[in-house]
Amino acid sequence: MALIHIDPVPPRCSPGVVLSFVCTGGKIDSKHIGKIAFVGRGATVEVPDAKAAAIVTALDGATLQDKPVRVRFAGKGDFTNADHFGNLSNLLDLEAKAEQEEARRRAQAEEGSAVGDGATLTRLVLRDSEFGLGGRLLLTFGRKTLNEPLPPSRLGPGSPVVLSQTNVNRRMPSYRGVIYDRDAATIGVAIDPPDDDLPDEAVWRLDLSPDEVSRLRQQDALRRAASASGDRLAELREVLLGRAGGVSPLLETTPPIHDGEVNDSASTGGLRPPLASNLNEPQQAAVAFALAAKDFAIIHGPPGTGKTTTVVEFIRAAVANGDTVLACAPSNHAVDNLLEKLLAADELPVRLGHPARVMPELRARAIDILAEKHPDARQARKVARDAFALFRQADKWTKERPQPGEKAALRREARDMLSEVRKLQALAIERVLDEAKIICATLTGLDSQLLGQRRFDVVVIDEACQSTEPTNWVPLLRANKLILAGDHCQLPPTIISPEAAERGLSVSLMERLVARFGASASRLLTVQHRMNSAIMGFSNAEFYDGNLISHESVATHRLCDLPGVTAEPLTELPVQFIDTAGASYDEELEEDTGSRRNVQEASLAVKKVRLLLAAGVLPSQIGVITPYRAQVRLLRERLANVDGLEIDSVDGFQGREKEAIVVSLVRSNNEGEIGFLADTRRTNVALTRARRKLLVIGDSATLANDPFYQRMLTYFEDIGASSSVWEEVE
Repeated sequence: MALIHIDPVPPRCSPGVVLSFVCTGGKIDSKHIGKIAFVGRGATVEVPDAKAAAIVTALDGATLQDKPVRVRFAGKGDFTNADHFGNLSNLLDLEAKAEQEEARRRAQAEEGSAVGDGATLTRLVLRDSEFGLGGRLLLTFGRKTLNEPLPPSRLGPGSPVVLSQTNVNRRMPSYRGVIYDRDAATIGVAIDPPDDDLPDEAVWRLDLSPDEVSRLRQQDALRRAASASGDRLAELREVLLGRAGGVSPLLETTPPIHDGEVNDSASTGGLRPPLASNLNEPQQAAVAFALAAKDFAIIHGPPGTGKTTTVVEFIRAAVANGDTVLACAPSNHAVDNLLEKLLAADELPVRLGHPARVMPELRARAIDILAEKHPDARQARKVARDAFALFRQADKWTKERPQPGEKAALRREARDMLSEVRKLQALAIERVLDEAKIICATLTGLDSQLLGQRRFDVVVIDEACQSTEPTNWVPLLRANKLILAGDHCQLPPTIISPEAAERGLSVSLMERLVARFGASASRLLTVQHRMNSAIMGFSNAEFYDGNLISHESVATHRLCDLPGVTAEPLTELPVQFIDTAGASYDEELEEDTGSRRNVQEASLAVKKVRLLLAAGVLPSQIGVITPYRAQVRLLRERLANVDGLEIDSVDGFQGREKEAIVVSLVRSNNEGEIGFLADTRRTNVALTRARRKLLVIGDSATLANDPFYQRMLTYFEDIGASSSVWEEVE
């Protein structure tokens, strides 16, 4: 028997109610159902192995006593497609184990220790609390000394965290939450209202939290995809695994483009959606290709070619055809970027997810906020105001101390009222979702309790190459057609477990499909609107077979063309490589971290940044990129007084651009070791962030041991961009 899990089960729900729900929705006789057990807020049910996948598909998002529930496989079980989905499932387990080990190390690390890598904040005290963001408790933490700055960390708006008390000997409850605000001295965390008061004198710590819910959703999606039979998911599975043969993923022909329209109406079902006049020819061809696709299509967008703009225009055309669209991306930042461009194109998407994970200027489109403003939520707002008044009364007593248990009683009454609020809000949410043509969400942020059993004509995944394949199968459960957009020549997904990465978890679904189907399944965007041609040249030859061309508006632009920037060699030359070979610019290990830095190279980078500033380039127009976190920390320390200047790792600059980019490659050693510079896709990202000026600092003697970097050095020499550090000595 297979085990399925149902949650949340309504309070005081009997086994008979659960049995009826499973039998009716799953179309199965009760005599075939095994043991039913209640676990926390959920229930597990034994069902026949052969029927399990169909039952989960039929019940997930269905209504149990007027409330949608999540239904998934409990445990891994056996995979009918073990050669692919079973392997992915095992790799997810390896990654989860690595995440848990990293979390364990963080929990044991003292503050300031590099082991935590900025994933923990300690010695925090509660400064303020209030209610907002859909009834959540908003907590503001800081240090005991007012205005004492918090140390740098990876904890920022949208980060999932665990809040725990540290100044007690006995075990105390911890709280899961999401960071909604951060400044120099304080950090804000949104949590669900707790059952008890938070201690006034508590000392707290925040730890970045592994997303266990995300992992469970991925495992469930893999098992459902593997077990699917006789439905659209099964058809897409066969196509995406390459079992359908031929050119079945696509229509035989792609409609030609004339005057900004798809002219071959027969091959698009008789519809002729207009394409935006501002799209260039390759962008229009990509949109038309995606519209004509039967099962899936890929939009390959190298740096600066307007990939997201093209995706937005495809979504608009699909909606004009009457399609519903689920637009996803692997990160909240990428989803917000897509949402922002859809809004600018006069579309009105609905953004799923915790409001704290949405950019403040876009929160008006968050599902919780839209539901609060919906006419159906008027009564909910009234009840919520009364509930919040009780919470405030419980928190603030001005005349006398409350009787024992009185604050807790007020909180219980307020929570009961908020329970009623949530029911009213659920009705409003249903209306909002029913009216939406476009829904935006992260790949693993799709909740059946919220979405019910909704399916979508098209699922679009932007930045698809930065996501692992298991995450892609979560939205695919709801898809009739799939569009992937990204660039497999840039950063791959971030994987913690080296073994999982080596065994294939770092290969995205898009990269796998490109390798299998090639040009028959994708269209390349070839006109880039970012880089001077000299900046583009090496990456174009190395990664894109020379297919890219610079638009005339950017092909020759330089820093000295900007207002207020003086004309001198530093601002006139679009590309410079400064070779530190023979100058003893030796790399070193940062104490305790194992990360690498190069002090002399950092000094040269700082000098060049200050010269750019002196030439009139604004700090906000300059970015400094380096592959190593230790070098990032060193450069930030040396340039801390330059407001608006951005210094970050390669990952931090993915999808970004600046007028001028300074790249510090760090590696300089007698052994010729380049470490993870060997992942040349990272270097591709670093070299393609600049619009008008790219300045690279590195040791040719170390770099030239790798063929890729030897070709890069040759390119710099061929265009007259290479010079020695000895020429920099004044």
